[in-house]
Amino acid sequence: MEKKNIWETYDAKQLKKLEKINREYRNFLDNGKTERECVDTIVNTIEAEGYMELESVIQKNGRLKKGDKVYSVWMNKAIVMFQIGKNPMTEGMNILGAHIDSPRLDVKQNPLYEEGGFAYLDTHYYGGVKKYQWVTIPLAIHGVIVKKDGTTVEINVGENEDDPVFFVSDLLIHLAQEQLEKKAAKVIEGEALDIIIGNKPILMDRKKDGEEKGADEKNAGKEAVKKGILHILKENYDVEEEDFISAELEVVPAGKAREAGFDRSMILAYGQDDRVCAFTSMRAMLDISETDRTVCCILIDKEEIGSVGATGMQSRFFENAVAEVMNLCGEYSELNVRRCLSHSCMLSSDVSSAFDPSYAASFDKKNVAYLGGGMVLNKFTGARGKSGSNDANAEYIAHIRHIYEKKSIHFQTAELGKVDLGGGGTIAYILALYGMNVIDSGVAVLNMHAPWEATSKADVYETYRGYKAFVEGACL
Repeated sequence: MEKKNIWETYDAKQLKKLEKINREYRNFLDNGKTERECVDTIVNTIEAEGYMELESVIQKNGRLKKGDKVYSVWMNKAIVMFQIGKNPMTEGMNILGAHIDSPRLDVKQNPLYEEGGFAYLDTHYYGGVKKYQWVTIPLAIHGVIVKKDGTTVEINVGENEDDPVFFVSDLLIHLAQEQLEKKAAKVIEGEALDIIIGNKPILMDRKKDGEEKGADEKNAGKEAVKKGILHILKENYDVEEEDFISAELEVVPAGKAREAGFDRSMILAYGQDDRVCAFTSMRAMLDISETDRTVCCILIDKEEIGSVGATGMQSRFFENAVAEVMNLCGEYSELNVRRCLSHSCMLSSDVSSAFDPSYAASFDKKNVAYLGGGMVLNKFTGARGKSGSNDANAEYIAHIRHIYEKKSIHFQTAELGKVDLGGGGTIAYILALYGMNVIDSGVAVLNMHAPWEATSKADVYETYRGYKAFVEGACL
């Protein structure tokens, strides 16, 4: 089948809308570099569009009717949105589901130490990363420190132009002969991904102009650089070293999302897997009118490490929220919840690997996504013999094709790579456990899981259009 570059299909009005959507998307990426930041950004956005907090409706003994819009946040790291439709919820919902976590370095609970005149934070990488990609690049620290009294201190350092940044060092090329003989997986070990955060002993700041150093200042003492960092943390954030025990600090690439290419056709940014699908899903939900079926958007945590934990897709957070919404609609029973979920249609909104001509041997050119080729449908993911995947039914794919043909949505079908080369998974198989129809769909990404990933603006826009057409028209 012929592969079409969708840039050639847009008129001036569509190109203007495309650029608007992508500006909003870049702002979303800049404001949401962690799950918590994503949730905060999403809540601020959707409340301005009329969404109400589900828990507040429950506390007021309220009811929900067609057209009402509610959301529920779980542990500040996952969110689900509902727009109530005209039909009973037992007839099923149209669901979009993306994840808002991305590969990164997490700061350990006992992280701060000094070695060789440097202060370090010890880290543990999160998700699938090529470790060597994380050295010698500017890094930022985002997250929260929760003190024993329950006070939450928000941390965001490294993004503003006048902020300091952090980095992981690498061995100079002149001494790297042995290092370069190692396999790529071992060139940088996981325990070597500790970030440098300081180099100045604490007493250096105490010396005033024209004064001689006293005896105490000449001997800065043991771990003076570490003490200097602790002094800064106490002064700026009122936290102690032991407060790292109850902190969630994520180390991410510093810098804003950028347009890429002389033609500005692409976006280069951190965290596009899977925030590109999270943003387009949210945007599609905000731009629909009243629908026959209730529509839903799940934006979830922990997908990169198996969708585990209380904020991952394997938790009961989503199912519980559905039950609460059905109760407020006067439809709740355990059987009705099961009917609602099993009759639902879902797009597992996740990215797909883009064809890279520099590594063409890793792809089946007939069954791979191309940048600028439109929204991607993955019938299945998994590894090698489809292990661990959801495999969408032919009838469901035909239904989606029909929807997209009516709305002139440009899409392409793809697999992750050559059959025996590797693979990956999404949340699709977890939602399929309810018996609902699910297929993976999203944006093609170049450099997936690297600190800086690339997408096509056209694919971002077309995926937004595809998600909107789906939630408005699916009814299998």
